[in-house]
Amino acid sequence: MNLIKQVSISALLLTSIVTLTACSPEVGSEQWCTDMKKTPTGDWSTNQATDYAKHCILK
Repeated sequence: MNLIKQVSISALLLTSIVTLTACSPEVGSEQWCTDMKKTPTGDWSTNQATDYAKHCILK
């Protein structure tokens, strides 16, 4: 019974992770640029700042 519970919880967590990551817009898309404009620049990672400049400013 314990093994079934562990497998069920693992499947639920995996499904949740896949569902949540599928909701993120593709880097460089119009939606992604709009979302980045709304995010404070202090919260951006170096990769996000580079991608923003490449895809949203220097189109």
